Amino acid sequence: MLSNVLSLTNFINIIDILIVAVGLYWFMLTFKGTRAERMLWGLAVVVIVYFVSRRAELLTLHWILSNFLGSIAIFIIVVFQQDIRKALVQVGKPFSSKYVAGSIEAMEEITKAVSAMAKAKTGGLIAVERGMELSEFLGAGVEIDAVVSRELLLSIFNTGSPLHDGAVVIRGGKVSRAGCILPLTERELTKTMGTRHRAAVGLAEETDAAIIVVSEETGEITLVVEDGLYAGITPERLLEDVKALFTYKGYSRKSVFSWKTGL
Repeated sequence: MLSNVLSLTNFINIIDILIVAVGLYWFMLTFKGTRAERMLWGLAVVVIVYFVSRRAELLTLHWILSNFLGSIAIFIIVVFQQDIRKALVQVGKPFSSKYVAGSIEAMEEITKAVSAMAKAKTGGLIAVERGMELSEFLGAGVEIDAVVSRELLLSIFNTGSPLHDGAVVIRGGKVSRAGCILPLTERELTKTMGTRHRAAVGLAEETDAAIIVVSEETGEITLVVEDGLYAGITPERLLEDVKALFTYKGYSRKSVFSWKTGL
């Protein structure tokens, strides 16, 4: 009887350890390469110094750190509020509703427009809404509510248009808004990537949208989605990938940001 109880207790302990280990691993992956990672390492150093000061009987330092760590919960919520929100979004993603897929025709029209812009080296930024609504992440912008077409997108991103510097938001197969201002990432990107790329990555950090960038300098096409940045893709590959995004939940995470180089 006692051996059965001990076996059950050991099994529960193993499950407990596995859950905590998986949780910590997921937590580390979520914040890897972000500003929060550096701050967490700094916080870890403070905790280590706290225990060292107690063991070494450094009373003043220990008292200061004790008061600091006593309000650590409030500190974490205030400092990491955006990162906590991002983590909670990731947790709830499997239970969210299906992505709002646009029509195949809309995707083809987007690809045609992007291809023409790439050839002419016309800068562009297009955010295609998926499961999360983008309204709260957009600044300014003009409501369009028109069917997606190559001609419409090219006219919006024409350098003579007052809306060409902003982002176009595609929702449900329609051009929802144009001239939108997106949140900029705090990541350090390569020198070849400008403000449009920073805006694309910034929106991808907050939402599950698929963001297409056309470089004004090189005409290069880049697709940014979640934690993946896919640069230098062809229009044909873009169409294939965008279709896949709205066919399956999730996305193949090759070409993930290069954490070693600080991207």
